[in-house]
Amino acid sequence: MILSDKQRELIEEIGIYHENNGFQPAVARVMGLLLVSDKAELTFEEISETLNISKSATSNALNMLLNTGHIEYTTFSGDRKRYFRIKSSNWRDLFNKKMEDLGELNNLLKRVLEVRKRENPVYDQKLQSFISFLDYLKKQLPNLIEQWEKEQTKEKV
Repeated sequence: MILSDKQRELIEEIGIYHENNGFQPAVARVMGLLLVSDKAELTFEEISETLNISKSATSNALNMLLNTGHIEYTTFSGDRKRYFRIKSSNWRDLFNKKMEDLGELNNLLKRVLEVRKRENPVYDQKLQSFISFLDYLKKQLPNLIEQWEKEQTKEKV
């Protein structure tokens, strides 16, 4: 598969972003490739060859992305290959999961404040401020999503 220099640069930038968010390098690059590729779906071989990563690394990356719901695959009648693509319809679910994760973190931080015996008011104040922000975010987010959906509806009219 032929990629432009700009596409390759963007795959690398997306890869670095995902690495900074906990993905392994091969997983991060596969995400980048599937986002940037002109083709809507790519085969295992196309992914492996384009990114110049081993079959094992490709397999592990695809399995991880499938298991986490970031990608999906399709097949075509008469063709035994699987064609992988970004699961773009899933962005709301992934966003909600991130918000749930932040909610869990917030609950843990509240418990930290309860059990801490240290005398460090500056640290406690910063932690309390972060907890307060997460509470605010959780409260405001449904309104923000609702406003965005209304704007999307207006733009389609």
